[in-house]
Amino acid sequence: MSETDVIITRRRTSRLSIRITKEGEVRVSAPWYLPKRTIEAFIESHREWIAMAKERVSWKQAGRDAFYDKLDISTPALRKAAVARLDEIVKPLVSKYSAQMGVFPAGISYRASKTRWGSCNPRTRRINFSLYLLLLPPWCTEHIVVHELAHLLEANHSPRFYAIMDTHFPRWREARKHTLRMLCGGC
Repeated sequence: MSETDVIITRRRTSRLSIRITKEGEVRVSAPWYLPKRTIEAFIESHREWIAMAKERVSWKQAGRDAFYDKLDISTPALRKAAVARLDEIVKPLVSKYSAQMGVFPAGISYRASKTRWGSCNPRTRRINFSLYLLLLPPWCTEHIVVHELAHLLEANHSPRFYAIMDTHFPRWREARKHTLRMLCGGC
């Protein structure tokens, strides 16, 4: 591994650390005062770990790509059909849980997001859902709907937020684990 394969960032930190990004970049954070040769020795001593971690990241990314490729939304017509299908699933769940939780979104929209299943803006009371929810089992989609509605009651992931989840969708932990397993191909 050459020095150009590694991105070194000097920080106000007390220790060296290595991480591999999902793009496969090797990033090293180092204290600003540490000599370059010490950083290079650290990288060299972790060469085997870096190679294994890069392989693991590559394998997970391939699994993610294969998962998302199962939903074809490459044309406007296919995208419109996906929105219609997801709307038929999500709107009844939003109605059910909105009434149960006493919270009502101002609007719902759908996007082809691969980084979030859903997002909520508590200020505008708008919720966005990923079109890729169509790839999940219905009970996992239900978990995402409850999760986003819960953010209208509690904006962050505080203990109160998780208490709301426990009350309205007690299987949320199981659903989250199942969703992650599906996303990375059973890893």
